[in-house]
Amino acid sequence: MSAASQIGGLDLEQAMAQLAPLPHRALPIQPDEYQQRLEHARRLLRAQGADALLIGAGTSLRYFTGVPWGASERLVAMLLTRSGDPVLVCPAFEEGSLDAVLKIPAEKRLWEEHEDPYALVAQTMRERGARTLALDPGAAFAIATGLAGHLGAAGVIDATAIVDGCRMRKSPAELALMQQACDMTLQVHRLAAGLAREGIGTDELVRFIDTAHRALGADNGSTFCIVQYGHATAFPHGIPGVQHLREGELVLIDTGCSVQGYQSDITRTWIFGRADADQQRIWDLEQAAQQAAFAAVRPGVACEAVDRAARDVLERAGLGPDYRLPGLPHRTGHGCGMSVHEAPYLVRGNATALEPGMCCSNEPMIVVPDRFGVRLEDHFHVTEEGAAWFTPPSPAIDQPFA
Repeated sequence: MSAASQIGGLDLEQAMAQLAPLPHRALPIQPDEYQQRLEHARRLLRAQGADALLIGAGTSLRYFTGVPWGASERLVAMLLTRSGDPVLVCPAFEEGSLDAVLKIPAEKRLWEEHEDPYALVAQTMRERGARTLALDPGAAFAIATGLAGHLGAAGVIDATAIVDGCRMRKSPAELALMQQACDMTLQVHRLAAGLAREGIGTDELVRFIDTAHRALGADNGSTFCIVQYGHATAFPHGIPGVQHLREGELVLIDTGCSVQGYQSDITRTWIFGRADADQQRIWDLEQAAQQAAFAAVRPGVACEAVDRAARDVLERAGLGPDYRLPGLPHRTGHGCGMSVHEAPYLVRGNATALEPGMCCSNEPMIVVPDRFGVRLEDHFHVTEEGAAWFTPPSPAIDQPFA
């Protein structure tokens, strides 16, 4: 494919004709892997000196049990003690729905609408001889205060080390699901770039990207989508309102999807027309910074060293330093898995050592205030030798795809 053919040249009918579910699908997480996750959590629970772990509705509940529910005002949670089956605490009227999605053997403790679910958690802990509870760091404040009312403030501690300790390193099955999500999103990016034409609205591209993700088989269309043109690209997460594309503008598209709960998150920035000298220089520096961060990755390297590698490239070119603009206004990357943003984070001050199986974005965005911004974002996973890309990085400002 020539560089010129990657940007523009497609109409909507032609783009839609290239959308079909992928023929080879990654397998769902298997029952034995769920059991391995629970046993890993138990080992970390013992190491922390706690007796029980409570995981509320959200991505971590799905990670441990397969239950894909989001949090609400009603407590739905898994209680894991040092021995015995996990316990699912759930409103009684939701029992049938819970049974339909639960992937692990578990006891159930059901509560009626007028009852206190936190008292039920405390009662279950007493029955199992558990005193200290490690609480999901993603749990709402109301859950923490409700539990403290029965267990005492000292009886509820932070479970971040347990949850992150389980979720940060991905298994081969998880990597395969993330790869499928990334493959889908990269194809959507290719087609979106092909639709570029003078005057096309950002809203039209957002709608197409969502439709395309659905057609390829993503869980629920786009998990998120940012489409920005020209000066709006200088805002890392965009600005409201519809923009219409003009010759000579940069286009920034940041989007992702979910496959069985595992996320993609890819950004491409490319030129519609011919780049001027400043656009070209900043794009080239962004590419160099992204590559420097990737080259710094290997087991045992601190997360902050990867951030530093990207910033060194920019500072040598006169940008920054630190978060000053023009330059890089945020961290170089974030972990990704069942959440779009999760541990580990590639940021100054994070001494966490990289380990095989960790997955991160690599996106050292450059912002030139009031003019434009360039972000190239691809994800990598750490291997025994260094790092491996999920998606090949952009080759050139007018050739977004390898």
